[in-house]
Amino acid sequence: MAMPTISIDENLKTAWPATHVGCLCYSVDVCPKNQDLWDFYEKTFAPLLEQKLASTALPDMPNIAQARAAYKAFGIDPGRHRISSEALYRRVRQGKALYQINSLVDANNLVSLETGFSLGSYDAAHIGQKIVLRLGQPGEGYAGIGKSGMTLENMPVLADDSGPFGSPTSDSTRAMITDGTRKAITVIYSFSGLEALTDCLDLAKRCFNRYACVGEPLVTVI
Repeated sequence: MAMPTISIDENLKTAWPATHVGCLCYSVDVCPKNQDLWDFYEKTFAPLLEQKLASTALPDMPNIAQARAAYKAFGIDPGRHRISSEALYRRVRQGKALYQINSLVDANNLVSLETGFSLGSYDAAHIGQKIVLRLGQPGEGYAGIGKSGMTLENMPVLADDSGPFGSPTSDSTRAMITDGTRKAITVIYSFSGLEALTDCLDLAKRCFNRYACVGEPLVTVI
């Protein structure tokens, strides 16, 4: 499986120089649910996370303040358009159960909750081989997962030759992971520099291998 070519647009990089992405490319056998993941989450991870959220303001959770500041630099209100990791933290803090989607998406969300980074996992069969992280252009939008539509102007978006398909806030239905996905890529969006991103990549590889039946991934960092 060939690794897509991924780049960061110069205008976005100028607006927030600490922007980096890590990309994992792999084969996968998606199943509806991995019970081991949910046993770990419910018995071990969730109690510690809930305790931390009870005593920690959301901007003080790992990597959230940097993402909020980046969104402001892009001209986006981070209170209205939250990155997905902050949205997950808010859900847990409100006592709501996490969505159970499938083994890969659930592992994706577990890594996001542990690191504070937004992760997007995409079906490689539905995206091109040349991908760029850029700011959304006027008039751009897509059908988001669980959303009727998203306006993308000034939002950081992943796009191929057919247009945007993902963002740190919410991904499109075009490339979403399903039980039929066999080859996928996961993008970790960092607005906090490289060091924390490298640690997150290592965690993601371990988590995906353990809970999502993922083959050895190809990895690139920019």
